[in-house]
Amino acid sequence: MPDLTQSSVHNRLLAKLCPEDFDLLQRSLEPVTLNRGDVLITPHQPIEHVHFLEAGITSIIANTAGGRRIEIGLTGRDGLAGTPVLLGVDSTPHETFMQIGGSGLRIETERLRQAIRQSSSLHSLLLRYVQAFTIQTSHTALSNGSHRIEERLARWLLMCHDRVDGDDLALTHEFIALMLGVRRASVTEALNILEEREIIQANRGNVVVLDRLRLEETAGDSYGVPEAEYERLIGSFR
Repeated sequence: MPDLTQSSVHNRLLAKLCPEDFDLLQRSLEPVTLNRGDVLITPHQPIEHVHFLEAGITSIIANTAGGRRIEIGLTGRDGLAGTPVLLGVDSTPHETFMQIGGSGLRIETERLRQAIRQSSSLHSLLLRYVQAFTIQTSHTALSNGSHRIEERLARWLLMCHDRVDGDDLALTHEFIALMLGVRRASVTEALNILEEREIIQANRGNVVVLDRLRLEETAGDSYGVPEAEYERLIGSFR
């Protein structure tokens, strides 16, 4: 892609690269439209592309043989879809799909591996992202096991809000229930609590953040550690 310049990208990882490392990837990056529901990584199948998101949000889902599903992490323009590739593996039991549609720059897995072999600084930055993402997934487990539903919901809305422009989040009750691993009725009740406090406005298929500060107060200590780790290792993603 000869017309793609580093100054034009919105992905925080690509923007953070030194110019030499960006040049290693530039001609292999292909712009793609990513619609809501698009599957980027299929469980137990070869990961053919790594996607650097420019807009939108992906969900990483853990599945069981019995059909249980829960979100264990998410990423947007702060990162990429395909962290297993950075750790030297070809597939994963987890599914990655778009929860909010957007766009991205994808690269063939082998092309990215070739670039990593050529540049230790590129490899270092991508591994720092893996560390930041690992902290996010561990705190998702902590939050799921120790926080009330409204705190977990506030944390998840904040994480989505961090990764989009504006205050509108295109999310349904059913989808939020899947992401949090709870019943739809529990999500509706938690949304109503936040709406009564005038922190959000929940419409059909959409949530509007009205008061981010109070949303952070509601989330409490369920939110903040992964975000601070990302900023320490990579930089701001808002």
